[in-house]
Amino acid sequence: MFSGLVREIASVKSFEGSILRLVCKHRPEIGDSIAVNGMCLTVIALYEDGFSLEVSEHSRKSVAIENYTNLVHIEPALRADSRLDGHFVQGHIDAIGVIKKIIPNANQTYFEIQAQKSALMLIIPKGSVTIDGISLTISDVNTQHFCLTIIPHTFQSTLFHTYRVGRRVNIETDMLVRSIAHILAQRDKFSATPTWQDLDEIVLQY
Repeated sequence: MFSGLVREIASVKSFEGSILRLVCKHRPEIGDSIAVNGMCLTVIALYEDGFSLEVSEHSRKSVAIENYTNLVHIEPALRADSRLDGHFVQGHIDAIGVIKKIIPNANQTYFEIQAQKSALMLIIPKGSVTIDGISLTISDVNTQHFCLTIIPHTFQSTLFHTYRVGRRVNIETDMLVRSIAHILAQRDKFSATPTWQDLDEIVLQY
């Protein structure tokens, strides 16, 4: 579990086959979970200047893989005693978006991100979303895209200041919204008045 608060911007030293090697200051342990641009990965090797992680074939096909070549956001998994300043993030990318507009406005920058319908149905105004591992608040949403208003601190301390129109980004929708949507979608498979056992079965399917 993560919070969507980037710990560090790491450099990609190599990405050969399924092995992603990063150069950074953070020193994890073998087996630790690290979110890299929002994708939860497991540390498999340590080096003086960083560490390596393994990326499954499924994961490579599910993320904006072209963005794992230069700089990436990293966040280690939350400890049980950690503060939660962002929102609950699983590190499971469930959609890829495309930046359609970037508009500077006073002390903020407006980003319009196009996404598929299945993702937009899980994105709600004033709710939370994770973009490339960053916990953000949604300012608006319609049938084709959603909008983010990025404050200067977030813009400068993350890779957002390097983003350009046309870039693909990793999206993880809010797990609470996903859970509710799943329960509602499964509701018709059970009786009109579901029992507690029915509800348990629905939740366990998620």
